[in-house]
Amino acid sequence: MNFATIDYILFAAYALLIVSLGLWVSFKKNDSETNSGDYFLAGRALPWWAIGASLIASNISAEQFIGMSGSGYAIGLGIASYEWMAALTLILVAVFFLPIFLQKKIFTMPQFLEVRFDKRVKTVMAGFWLLVFVFVNLTSIIYLGALAMNKIMDVNMTYAILGLAFFAALYSIYGGLKAVAWTDVVQVIFLVGGGLVTTYFALDYLSDGNGFIAGFKVLLQKAPQKFDMILEKGQLMIPDGKGGLKDAYIDLPGLSVLIGGLWVANLYYWGCNQYIIQRALAAKSVKEAQNGLVFAAYLKLLLPLIVVIPGIVAFALQADIAKSDEAYPWLLHNFVPTGIKGLAFAALVAAIVSSLASMMNSVATIFTMDIYKEFIHKGASEHRLVSVGRIASFFALVIATIIAPQLSNLDQAFQYIQEFTGFVSPGALAIFLAGFFYKKATANGALAAAIGTFIFSLIFKVIAPNLPFIDRMGIVFLLSFVLIVIFALFEGNKTHEKAITISKDLFKTSKVFLFASLGVIIILIIFYSVWW
Repeated sequence: MNFATIDYILFAAYALLIVSLGLWVSFKKNDSETNSGDYFLAGRALPWWAIGASLIASNISAEQFIGMSGSGYAIGLGIASYEWMAALTLILVAVFFLPIFLQKKIFTMPQFLEVRFDKRVKTVMAGFWLLVFVFVNLTSIIYLGALAMNKIMDVNMTYAILGLAFFAALYSIYGGLKAVAWTDVVQVIFLVGGGLVTTYFALDYLSDGNGFIAGFKVLLQKAPQKFDMILEKGQLMIPDGKGGLKDAYIDLPGLSVLIGGLWVANLYYWGCNQYIIQRALAAKSVKEAQNGLVFAAYLKLLLPLIVVIPGIVAFALQADIAKSDEAYPWLLHNFVPTGIKGLAFAALVAAIVSSLASMMNSVATIFTMDIYKEFIHKGASEHRLVSVGRIASFFALVIATIIAPQLSNLDQAFQYIQEFTGFVSPGALAIFLAGFFYKKATANGALAAAIGTFIFSLIFKVIAPNLPFIDRMGIVFLLSFVLIVIFALFEGNKTHEKAITISKDLFKTSKVFLFASLGVIIILIIFYSVWW
């Protein structure tokens, strides 16, 4: 990337700042006084702005900077639906999911399933989540981050993987969620600021130095086919990762994106996923948690400008790249000037290490609280639980580091992540929604849905390989919910003894949250009206 001295200084300053802050937070409290609530939920004391910042820093990683930019290069703005629909999803989760979770004072999502159903459901889902977090999410984050370092700074992939793992481990394993959340506040500043810098210089170059706005106008003229939010069959052909082409409709199947399976992916990810919801569980109050989520929603509205538009710019500039996921590194290498490259690269690394740290902490939380404490050492002391959490974080990172190089044959890693997470999300969402709002749902029905989501997904993957995975998720969600209803009917069709008591007061929100949410909805209507 031809880093100058100033670039190395800027990047080193960023790394020093993050590590110093993380270690300071980690060692601020004597280790003997640190309990599981401190380590896994930051003492349940996070304010709204820390929650919102940590949500976005945890969510945005190399899979967005590299993977989503790659999809932007291949597909276009349509991939931004993952971001813009997430903004609306965050509001729904804040109103209808969070109050229930916080009322139960849980540590983990599997723990809620035990509270509502039984230990079997908790254990099965805990196992599923641990497998997906380690073998799909954590692994892909490390791989895509290393790919970026390889393409941008010509760092050997092995050294890049080890370096990223070491960086994330340095402050997060010891400090837990508190260290992760407070460093995320700084990370998100680098992430958004550095990301916007890259987009600015790319668009400025596209307009021959006439600025950001002029560059965007030129982009609309040069790549109009990349600004369709809703794709039709046969409209756009993209690389299939095997040397051929495939219909982009497979990845973004028309109106199904707005009214179908993408809702399953979003509601699951933002509302039932330990990796994300753990920040909200650590809030001071329901009000702080809700305000944190609506703050994150506004950041999500901004993110396509950072992670999708650069990919479309690379397409307009006819980037000389071998596969789509190389679009963002190509832009960084060619168009970000000396003195700014260090900041832009810091933004990318900030996204990677914050997500790594968050994922490691979530794996540690589920393993410690739902597996170790339940089946291995029920009487474990608070100090012991914290120690086990640290060990679990370390081993999850080691496993992911070993597996990461195996992802090198993918063309769009972002789509890989979405598809295989989609084997878990339909059934998981069905179980949670039934647990919240269907009082007759039984533990056996939930267990059937947990297992059925894999079976149904695999069947459709085999017998209908051309069915878009977003549509598959929608169908499997409905089938999973039907299973829950069938079991409820066979088991007496009566209110379950562990059913959640719902009242209107539980879902009341502040006026600030209400008006902020209305703003998000208006902006989304404008976006989809312009680029329908």
